[in-house]
Amino acid sequence: MKKALVIDDENRTRDLIAKMINSFGLDIEAIPAGENVKSGIEAIKKHQPDLVFLDIQMPDGTGFDVLNGVQDKNFEVIFITAHEEFAIKAIKFSALDYILKPVDAEELKAAVEKALETMEGATNEEKQYEALQLNIQPNQKRRLVLKTQESVHVVELDNIIRCEADRNYTSFFLVGGKKILVSKTLKEYETLLTGHNFLRVQQSHLINLDFVSRYDKGNGGSVVMKDDSEVPLSPAKRDIFFKVLESLL
Repeated sequence: MKKALVIDDENRTRDLIAKMINSFGLDIEAIPAGENVKSGIEAIKKHQPDLVFLDIQMPDGTGFDVLNGVQDKNFEVIFITAHEEFAIKAIKFSALDYILKPVDAEELKAAVEKALETMEGATNEEKQYEALQLNIQPNQKRRLVLKTQESVHVVELDNIIRCEADRNYTSFFLVGGKKILVSKTLKEYETLLTGHNFLRVQQSHLINLDFVSRYDKGNGGSVVMKDDSEVPLSPAKRDIFFKVLESLL
């Protein structure tokens, strides 16, 4: 049976989450252990868990400090947070999971089941944790973690030219001609990359405005990127495209 640790500074929350997990009847046992950074690190070293529920805000630091204090991170992490928007963004960019307080039983169960599925495959959480340490720094450029069946890729936003939807998959086209296909929808990445100079110009296309080369009026209108790829521009997006482009000049 797998082992989960719940590290949270609130005794009631810690005990409640552990009790809820143990009631799900899944192949995992939850232990409430660790109320701050110091005791959290000690608990991880002692119990060697497969999964850690980790509160972000603690009396002597943050959940990120706990990760920094553990050398061998051979476990999945699900963060516990209360609407810290910047932290949630950093977690999402790093392709890690989180649950919100107050904890909802269905959301908690879904998060545990997802973590158990992830444990069955080949993962490389170390890359994700490294990306997270950069993503939580306000002045650092964001790194986007893209997970495929074979690999974990850490990509700087400046290297993404465009994204293209293919049903429930998204293809990332990068500088140098590299392409990465991930099993997430374009809508998820549109939400994440909003505010980082990306614009959805058509139902299936999200572009990095820094890589726009020109606009061609032919064939209904299309955006030509600096890698010579052509992306159709939806008539509904034309005004906002030119407005945003002008603000960058």
